[in-house]
Amino acid sequence: MKKISYLLLVLLSFFSCGEDPTQFDEAALNDTFITLDGSEISLKSILETHKGKTILIDIWASWCGDCIQNMPKVKVLQEEYPDVVYLFLSLDRGEKAWKRGIERYNVIGEHLYLPKGKKSAFGDFVSIGWIPRYMVINKASEIVVFDVIEADDEKLLKAIKN
Repeated sequence: MKKISYLLLVLLSFFSCGEDPTQFDEAALNDTFITLDGSEISLKSILETHKGKTILIDIWASWCGDCIQNMPKVKVLQEEYPDVVYLFLSLDRGEKAWKRGIERYNVIGEHLYLPKGKKSAFGDFVSIGWIPRYMVINKASEIVVFDVIEADDEKLLKAIKN
């Protein structure tokens, strides 16, 4: 009986880990990314620039096979939803690889490089376990999709349609 109670307790704690966040924490907002021209910009500044717009965040890397396989799906979204801001956040191992990947795969959108990768404040906040990783920020600046790994996921599609 004790084993069953313990198992139920473990299962309940696993399934009730909490809700996905709807706002970035202060550390993630203050984290800095590198732009294509080499300057630094904070996540907070990026979000302020696009305030009032729907933002699709694509966390990717040029070495990631799953990321590359999802790129055609992202291109379809870009054609169907041209008013959405497409923000590509790279976890590449270096800026040269990142820029080469953008060109090689003809990735269209706003590009930023996260020099500290998963070990950054942004990486900690989103708990990147797998890429590609897609997030959607709505027009009210709320995170409405926190963690999907397919560019044609129903939650993602529903969020960008609204």
